[in-house]
Order: sequence, then structure tokens, then C-alpha cells
Amino acid sequence: MKMVSYQDRQEKQLGIGCLVDDQTIASFTTASDPQRPGDWFDLDPATGCHDRALELHGDPSTPKLDLDRVELLCPIAPRPSKVICIGLNYKDHAEESGMDLPERPLLFSKFPSSIAGPGSDVRVPKGCQELDYEAEFGVVVGRRASRVAVADAMDHVLGYTCCNDISARDFQFADGQWQRGKSCDTFAPIGPWIVTKDEIDDPHSLRIAFRLNGETLQDSSTDQMIFGVPELLSYISQTITLEPGDVISTGTPPGVGFSRNPPIYLKDGDAMEVDIDGIGVLHNTVRA
Repeated sequence: MKMVSYQDRQEKQLGIGCLVDDQTIASFTTASDPQRPGDWFDLDPATGCHDRALELHGDPSTPKLDLDRVELLCPIAPRPSKVICIGLNYKDHAEESGMDLPERPLLFSKFPSSIAGPGSDVRVPKGCQELDYEAEFGVVVGRRASRVAVADAMDHVLGYTCCNDISARDFQFADGQWQRGKSCDTFAPIGPWIVTKDEIDDPHSLRIAFRLNGETLQDSSTDQMIFGVPELLSYISQTITLEPGDVISTGTPPGVGFSRNPPIYLKDGDAMEVDIDGIGVLHNTVRA
């Protein structure tokens, strides 16, 4: 099941639903809280949104919308309370960087205000000359997770999505810590949808690629991740409570712009694509 959030261009209304096919959305908006029509996690607060969404998806009476009638938004509605990112989590990226493998996950965060949806513009912040891309495999939390064991971690996963960890390298390296360089507005594109975990047999064997203006610059597999999905969710939850809708962006493979010789930095008009097998393609455009 591919879960989407959208704005109806005709009704000017936020909504949630699932893809029926490449051209059609099953709209769940009338089944959600009328005061919060675009909130996945109010769809069925008692049991979580997945089971109720599956029920509505299979109901022939559920309203349908043409996909070209809507604008897809970040699929987590409302916005995640937090996006937790993992640094240096691909073996081939560590090798490229000449760095030792980390003994534990390296965590940093992005503010909710940095989130952007599929098809939206990534804005170059004033003064930034070294804007970079990072294709990442995103894990969406479905149930509250606090001090969760590795063996139980997958019970708290709703599904997966594409992320692009946009980074202002000049800000990042000048500051000595990463927050400003990672959390500017629009620096966390997410989408185009959430693919529920039951549709992905093994999240640790998916091809992940990044294309810039049609040229492939990153091409690897999630089998290169040093810490897998259960280990990451469990580790984070020992000290940080994960809420439904939170996103774990699991790190990037080799081929990022600043590591190239010469470096490749994003510029106005560049077309970016994050492509992950079994999930889809996240498209965004750079605007100065």
C-alpha cells in the first residue's frame, strides 16, 4: 500500500489516501477527523492508521480522485515531530571517505520546518555556495517507541519512503556542528509516498540511486548499511522517544557532491531524483 498526503487543487482541501493505480487515489479524507482531514494518525488512534487505511483501501465505496487533480505533499501528515538522520551508515561511503566504521550510530536531526514534499523546490539559502545532495532510505515510525528492544523494533515501523538530506557544506563545516547546514528551510525533501512495510520483503536489499539532471551520481544498495532498521530504531528509542510519523533517515551511500574531484554542488534549475527500488522516485528542483 502506498500512502499519500495531498492537496486537492479543485477543492483546496488537504487530504490523505492511497494509490489505487498510477492514475488514481483512494481518498480517506471523509473517514478522518473533520477538524484534521489531513492527519494520518487520527484516522484510527486506537489501533494506528495502517489497519484502517487497508480497510478503506479495499472498500469499493471509498471515493476516488484522479492523481493529476492533486498536489502530492510530504506523505507524513501532519509533519513529523522530528527527523532523525544517521551519519556515515554505509560501508562503501565510509570507504570512500577514508574513515573507520562507527561503533555506534551517529545521530543528528533536521527541524520539521526543513521538510519539503515531492515535486517542490529546494531553495538555496542566502550565502550558500556549496549546496549538496544525499539520497537516503527513510523509515517512518507507526507506533510510539521508547526503549524498544531490537527484536521488537519492526513492530513500530509503518513503512518506508525516499529522503534527500540536502546539506549546505559551507555552513556545515564552518560552524563546527551540523545543525544549520542540515536544517535550512526545504532541506528535507520526503516522498513521494510511504510504502507500507508489508510490501518490502527486505529493507536491507534495495537499490538506492541519485540522479542529477539525468546523470546517476549515487548508485548503491541498502545492504551496505552498517546499522540496519531494527538496530537504528532501537538505539534511538533508548534516549529519544519516537512518535508516530517520525522519520529515521538512514544515511547516504557514496557519490555525494563534496567528495568528488572536482566537487559537484547544486545550482539553480538542477533536477534531482532519489530512486529506491520498491518505493519510487522523489523529484525536486533547486531554486536560488
